Amino acid sequence: QVQLVESGGGLVQPGGSLRLSCTASGRTFSSYAMGWFRQAPGKEREFVAAISRTSISTIYAASVKGRFTISRDNAKNTTYLQMNSLKPEDTAVYFCAAGSVTTDPNQYDYWGQGTQVTVSS
Repeated sequence: QVQLVESGGGLVQPGGSLRLSCTASGRTFSSYAMGWFRQAPGKEREFVAAISRTSISTIYAASVKGRFTISRDNAKNTTYLQMNSLKPEDTAVYFCAAGSVTTDPNQYDYWGQGTQVTVSS
């Protein structure tokens, strides 16, 4: 089992920045690729970004590419999502997940409980 806990969400003005963290416990963190997804009210969960086990590969949704950066620190069992130039449409609950480097949520085995990000003036 892998337990994932997200943190770092909150309220930010448009154009602002936030950094989300996801800390893992349980089985070896470095054995899994990590991903971030988000879900806005009334919408389906959507892929945001993913990173391979050794950080060699990253993929991003078109809507966040150039604004968001995913990274990980295997020594700290933590993955991060740096979010810059935030827009109101980025408002959602953000989830981290452990699995494969893919946009398909069904390929992720473990999920965190989510952290709310609200972008509003």
